[in-house]
Amino acid sequence: MSRTADPESLVRYLATSLVDEPGSVEVVKKVSGDTVTFEISLHPDDVGKVIGRQGRVIKAIRTVVRAAASVNGEHVDVEVLG
Repeated sequence: MSRTADPESLVRYLATSLVDEPGSVEVVKKVSGDTVTFEISLHPDDVGKVIGRQGRVIKAIRTVVRAAASVNGEHVDVEVLG
């Protein structure tokens, strides 16, 4: 049985679920060597909601996305842009 995951859709879903302005969320995929970076751009008022207290929310998002991408054998990172 073959499994695949779509980490970009997962990042978009998680980010839009957390913010007040889901229409302003943009996810850009950048490939550098064997690492894929997803950059989340969103409304400045929503940045704190995605980062969370002491970065706990963004750490959790990174953990979940890395786990999903590992199914595909990819190495990913998630960055938040204001």
